[in-house]
Amino acid sequence: MLDTQTDNKKISFIVSISDETEFKEAALYLNKMRLPEGYTRDIIPIYDCKSMAQAYNQAMNQSDAKYKIYFRQDVMIINPNFLSDILTVFSMDPKIGMLGVVGAPKLSKSGILSYSQCVGNLYSYDNENIDFKSYAYRKEDGYTEVECVSGLIMVTSQDLPWREDLFDGDLYYDLAQSFEFRKHGYKVVVPNQLKPWCIDDKIEDNVWAFDTYRKIFVDEYLKKSQFMAYDWKENQ
Repeated sequence: MLDTQTDNKKISFIVSISDETEFKEAALYLNKMRLPEGYTRDIIPIYDCKSMAQAYNQAMNQSDAKYKIYFRQDVMIINPNFLSDILTVFSMDPKIGMLGVVGAPKLSKSGILSYSQCVGNLYSYDNENIDFKSYAYRKEDGYTEVECVSGLIMVTSQDLPWREDLFDGDLYYDLAQSFEFRKHGYKVVVPNQLKPWCIDDKIEDNVWAFDTYRKIFVDEYLKKSQFMAYDWKENQ
């Protein structure tokens, strides 16, 4: 975290870039986004990072923005009112520390997000087609509280260190950070999106590395007593 004073009217877009062409497409949508009155924004690109967690820690520590939007270079934010919408969600409850566009109210015991019943909204694109993925909502009051969100886009109002000590690649940094926020008493939520706010340009995960990091995540979080005691139904 920064030692300097936080700018409560500033928003930082933080992105790890390995493919400049992909990012240029995402940047087109950023330039079309409406900026709420009285706010400023900047874009912090991170190049040649060793891991997503390392990149995000680096950017977090150089930004004085209250609100930080961490996203992958292959994610396009197509909602022109995205900034106003996220500020509205954060204003609903001061305990909300993080939001995403897809998440799980209860993560599968396997630690695999896709095996969980998720909430959210998303356009998912690959080389062959565009899929519309709509997930169920548990609530109709603006957002659903979740255990974790997908790392395709993560928006924070608080700064907590990303676990680069455990996750030195591009997998499971997102679920770990979600659990870190909850461990520190913050809510993690998914806003109610009548239409998808983002397009996810799919990439294939490294299957071999996936299971290695999954086991690290399960051992660090799902087997720890403070998380095993968490009951979604009791937190409605």
